[in-house]
Amino acid sequence: MRVAVVGGGLAGIAAALRLADDGAEVTLLESRAKLGGLTHSFRRGQLWVDNGQHVFMRCCTQYLSFLDRLGVRDQTALQDRLDVRVASELDPRVSRLRRNGLPAPLQLGAALARYRWLPLSQRARVAPVALAMRRLDVRDPGVDGQSFGAWLRERGCSDRSIEAVWELIGKATINAGADDSSLAMAATVFQLGMLSDRAAADIGWATVPLQQLHGDAAATALGGAGVSVLLRAKVSQVAPSPTGWNVRTADGETTFDAVVLAVPPTALEKITDLQQLGLPPDLAQRLGSAPIVNLHVILDRTVLDGEFIAAVDSPLQWVFDRTEVSGLTHGQYLAVSISAAEDLVDTPVAQLREWAMPHLCALLPGMSDATVLDFFVTREPDATFRAAPGSGALRPPARTPVDGLVLAGAWTDTGWPATMEGAVRSGHAAAAVLRARYPER
Repeated sequence: MRVAVVGGGLAGIAAALRLADDGAEVTLLESRAKLGGLTHSFRRGQLWVDNGQHVFMRCCTQYLSFLDRLGVRDQTALQDRLDVRVASELDPRVSRLRRNGLPAPLQLGAALARYRWLPLSQRARVAPVALAMRRLDVRDPGVDGQSFGAWLRERGCSDRSIEAVWELIGKATINAGADDSSLAMAATVFQLGMLSDRAAADIGWATVPLQQLHGDAAATALGGAGVSVLLRAKVSQVAPSPTGWNVRTADGETTFDAVVLAVPPTALEKITDLQQLGLPPDLAQRLGSAPIVNLHVILDRTVLDGEFIAAVDSPLQWVFDRTEVSGLTHGQYLAVSISAAEDLVDTPVAQLREWAMPHLCALLPGMSDATVLDFFVTREPDATFRAAPGSGALRPPARTPVDGLVLAGAWTDTGWPATMEGAVRSGHAAAAVLRARYPER
């Protein structure tokens, strides 16, 4: 079986490797000059800069297997036990959400009982709300159609509780605030990460630049598997032919038995007929996208102890120490990750700096003695699909009505939000559909 995989992000890489391992003859076409999709790095002077901070959790089993397949799992770190320090701009003290050894969903009970950023009355509400969430059927369209924020308020959660607990985790994972999130999507995050296995939410991160972890390692693994990788190969059309599917680039057309379309809806609609795939012609507009903005701050000294800190009473959300990964030898490199950043994605760098620095100084008291050596911004305007109420109904499965065409991408119906795990799962699902359809090829 000759298969083209269009798109060299995690979904396309995962699909190509799985198909090649199953014996298919695979060609991967990527429009950019490197693999990795939305998880890539670039050089800024002597530093390695990731386009955005990416983390994973222990429950991301297919992503972890993917790292094993690339041979780079040893280039990541994974907490022995979930431990998140949470700071406030209004109080110099730090609180911690650290799990204990009790089974789920009891593993955070003791930490929540001591969680200073939540009033006592609201701490008591967390457990019954979590248990109600545990019982939700996330595949129910009625659940998908509800707002997470509205559902929380119906169960007595205050705005403070939503910010300090539910959005602390949900916004970074879903890339949407509670009021703008599908209840099904939010419940999926908490069911998988908090309510099923006590260790599921332990946090992991790359200890090398993402380009090394994903793109470069994938190039090596794909080559070793016999996959032909074509970079700077922008696909302009995928069309049926008498013997399969023609894939057209600037260099001409090539015929394949099957094609994995591992691209976002905005790219998909430009290369094939969405209606033949059973998709609405305005899919990209209806599903939408959500941005993430990352602020990169280079300091002359260390102001953050530990790998990261989360924030309440602050628009900055999460702050990560990128010093060692970036190659910085003196001072500290902080990356501030801001999800659901619609209000900031088009803001000029100078204005972002003027806006962000007072917040960062209030969050990290050591900033008062530090000198900012550099400040720059990376933006992903279309980082994820918009996980709004009803969005689940717009996410198609890997299988399409058209023989030989399958879909992949974190935006498809993976059962996960738009994460690295979701992307890898989508690639594996696409490969499984083709293997079932062409078992003898």
